[in-house]
Amino acid sequence: MASIKELKKEINSVLGDIIEAVYVWEAATDNNNSEKGNAIIDEAIETFDDLVTKINDRSVENRKAHLKAVNKELEEKANQLIEKVNKLS
Repeated sequence: MASIKELKKEINSVLGDIIEAVYVWEAATDNNNSEKGNAIIDEAIETFDDLVTKINDRSVENRKAHLKAVNKELEEKANQLIEKVNKLS
């Protein structure tokens, strides 16, 4: 796995892209500031905060395994958020 810095960049990039997709959907469908879109954005921000907090937790015994688990959690959460973005109508 790459460095902690790279993992943080990946989290920021992935969740930022999801938020941007919501904004694009809102602009394309004239649903600016929609309730569904805001819920997805809020969830993405909560996920970001949660994952960064987990990365910064230095009290874990096996740091490498912990960071791999954080990376896997990012993948799972991102896929869930993408599914929600795809279901927007």
